[in-house]
This record gives sequence, C-alpha cells and structure tokens, in this order.
Amino acid sequence: MSDTRRALLSALANGPVSGPELADRLDISRAAVWKHVESLRDEGFVVESESDGYVVTEVPEYGGPAIEYGLEADYDVAFHNVLGSTNDTARELATEGESDVVVVAREQSASKGRKERAWTAPDGGVWMSVLIRPDEPPAFAPLYTLAMAVAVCDAAREAGVDASIKWPNDVIVSSDLSDSGEQASGRGYRKLCGILTEMEGEADRVSWLVIGPGINVNIDPEELPEEATSVSAEAGPVERRIFVQRVLERFDELRADLDSVLPAWRERADTLGRRVRVHTANGVVEGEAIDIEHPGTLVVRTDDGETRVHAGDCEHLRPVAET
Repeated sequence: MSDTRRALLSALANGPVSGPELADRLDISRAAVWKHVESLRDEGFVVESESDGYVVTEVPEYGGPAIEYGLEADYDVAFHNVLGSTNDTARELATEGESDVVVVAREQSASKGRKERAWTAPDGGVWMSVLIRPDEPPAFAPLYTLAMAVAVCDAAREAGVDASIKWPNDVIVSSDLSDSGEQASGRGYRKLCGILTEMEGEADRVSWLVIGPGINVNIDPEELPEEATSVSAEAGPVERRIFVQRVLERFDELRADLDSVLPAWRERADTLGRRVRVHTANGVVEGEAIDIEHPGTLVVRTDDGETRVHAGDCEHLRPVAET
C-alpha cells in the first residue's frame, strides 16, 4: 500500500475530513483526493460527502483496504481471492526484500500445516502469513510463533470463544476428558487454529520470518474435520476484517516486547498441568507438562525426572489431578 493510500485510510478512519484538508495532509491535489475516494468506492467502501467532509459509512466485509482501514499496526496487506498458500507467497515477497507485509487469501487451494499436513482452507476462514525481519538470532524465532498463538487466542476470546493454547502453537477449544482420557474425537479438544512458521537466517541473525496462522472463523462445522471447530460454531459469526485487525494489533504488541510472550502464553495454556504424550524425533516423552521455557521449550515431569522438549507432536491426556 502506498503512503498516500495509508494516510488517506487513516484520515478517513478518524473522519469526517474535508477534501481541502485531505489534500493538505496528503500533499496532493483535490482532484487526486477525489480519484482516491472514488477508488475506495469502487472497492466497496461507502463514502458519503457531507457538509463537514467525507465520512465512511460502510466498509467492505473483507479485502486488503478493508483490513487496512483503522488498523493500528504498521503492516501492508497483500490480499488475494485465491492463493495456493499464503506462506509460499510471503516467502516470495521475502526474497524480493519486502518486510512487514501480511499476505491474506480469501481461500487457499494448497494449504498445509506442519510436516506438510493438509489443512482445509475454504472461504470463511482467515488464512494469512505475516512477513517480518526481526533483529534477533534464529534461536528466538519460536517466540514469534508463540506470540501469534497468543494473538489468535485473544482475538478468539474477544469474539466470545473459550479458546486456549495447546503446546506449542495450536489454538483450541478444550473439552472435558472422559474417564478413559478421551472424548468423541479422541483428543479432548477441537482445533481452531494452526500456525506454520518458516525462516531463513544466518548464524546470528534472522533474515526473514514468515508466521502463518490458519484460523477457522466463519466456517460451518460440516465443512471441517471432526476434530476441528470455528469461531462461528462456538460463538456466532464475526467480521473477519475486525478479527484480522485484532490478531495483527495484538501480535504487534507482543513482538515489540518479547519478554511478555512466555508469561502471556502460560496464562492461556491448556497444556500446562496436564498429562501429555509428546512424540519427538528421539522417541516418546510422557508425563506432566509443568512449564515452558525460553524460547518455547516444554518442560515435562516424567517418572525419570524433568525432560525438556524442543519440538514434537503433543497429545493431551487426562489432567494430572484426575489420574
């Protein structure tokens, strides 16, 4: 998005604002102001010309300008109706030198999660990838993934969903486990969001980082796998542009204060205090999940003592208090 478009959307979000005032703020002619306003109207904005200036009375349900309108975080939004994968497109932008860009797709045709697992991504969800260039060593990269999990969890809670986080970065809606340690899905939770993070870097610095949450927002449960759920299924439909804004704004707060990420993650964690079974590259770790350490390491108390798990697939078993 150009600086002129950004300034125009910001001014209109705090409107009403007159044509002459817009021309002065944007350092363009009044004719150029009119062309920009007409362009917004073509994109679905309803912009009224009132006695005290231009007033936006209706914003499109979704789209790049709609997300950027009123967004209190400094990101450009690259919006597409259909993409194979927002992460793939974000990686391409990274090779072109871009930064602080959010790639958003109305629908993904070739989405994937960790270990190349397929992920259903129809219209109605929020499929996006955030491209950033943090001035941090590669070891800090997991903190940004945890920050995104917190951001999605908070946006879901604001929408009325009783969301929490399963280590390391799945946002879930938890269910009480039966005496056998299972529910209908056999997992004790339904998945709301998965996050795929990709990175390129050198020994001491991250070159770029792409964090891609795939969030089931306004999706009918019949379109989802049995073990998944959506915001609309749990709490009713929401405005996706507002949901995306909340995620980006919260993520922006957390990336600016990395020391706040782990405490925030702990507060929203469903995993801590549970018995877990974690499948790692070196075998299975089973015990009580008792903490998370920098930069996202899970601490599990096993029969043989504490074990620290850096990566793996985590299963929730019955809470320790019920065993």
